[in-house]
Amino acid sequence: MVTKTGDEWALLAERVIDGHQVTVEEALSIVRSNDEQLLTLLHASFMIRSRYFGRKVKLNMIINAKSGLCPEDCGYCSQSIVSEAPIEKYAWLTKEKIIEGAYEAIRRKAGTYCIVASGRRPTDREIEHVADAVQEIRQKTDLKICCCLGFLKESQAKKLAEAGVHRYNHNLNTSKENYGQITTTHTYEDRVKTIEQVKHSGISPCSGVIFGMGESDEEAVDMALALRQLDADSIPCNFLNAIDGTPLEGRKELTPVKCLKLLAMMRFVNPTKEIRVSGGREVNLRSLQPMALYAANSIFVGDYLTTAGQEQQRDWQMIEDLGFEIEKCAL
Repeated sequence: MVTKTGDEWALLAERVIDGHQVTVEEALSIVRSNDEQLLTLLHASFMIRSRYFGRKVKLNMIINAKSGLCPEDCGYCSQSIVSEAPIEKYAWLTKEKIIEGAYEAIRRKAGTYCIVASGRRPTDREIEHVADAVQEIRQKTDLKICCCLGFLKESQAKKLAEAGVHRYNHNLNTSKENYGQITTTHTYEDRVKTIEQVKHSGISPCSGVIFGMGESDEEAVDMALALRQLDADSIPCNFLNAIDGTPLEGRKELTPVKCLKLLAMMRFVNPTKEIRVSGGREVNLRSLQPMALYAANSIFVGDYLTTAGQEQQRDWQMIEDLGFEIEKCAL
């Protein structure tokens, strides 16, 4: 355990605000900080979060536009070819259903609508399908659109950009060193290349991690530093929800306090970026969920891809009780 006084954490936060880039050693000291210093660490994290995002919280909503039937062997995923989880499997939702989802996102007070599809990579026809829906959503709402469709060709990324897609999500998921333990059907480098290609197309890159998949503290820090190097604008921080029927079934490595330290570390390493508390927050942070927003500035509302999320009213209440404010989305 690393022990620092509240003044020391605050001083580091002030240095970060002034432009200091947190070192490996400093990031590791956050992850390994003494539990008794948690509140002072979160206060310092909030100094940084408040500097760039005030008290606003961004809400995001996912639609699972194509479920299951994926040829990849990602060990955490209920939709992968190696999963035996009893999930609903279906081909692409209609354009009308995808557009309906956008209006549901608005009803849930989300400002970003995330269109997600299982699979290794989309066909050109599937890209056209998504682009048509996105164009109509963009014409009728002020929603920001994020897509997560797998690996992309350059022409496909360009097509999505032209349709009005703001962001493209492609998570690193775990560290380069741990990657082979989680999936073998593609590489860490494949994911990095996709993120770089998205940036080249003019779409904002969204890339994050899943904590709790056997990574060491050093590897957790490596993930945060890799995202800083990639200059990801939005960083979803997932915490493993070990779904029955997946290869990682039964794995429980995280505590609520450890999750908060990891979020604080991510904020210190990536001070100006959207840090989103994402999948698994309900089962890993549990009663400490509100504290996460002192480091993070964004959450998902509603369900995830194949697992249930917290009721939207509880999320709204949590934000209000903290004295925070939902970032507005308008028609």
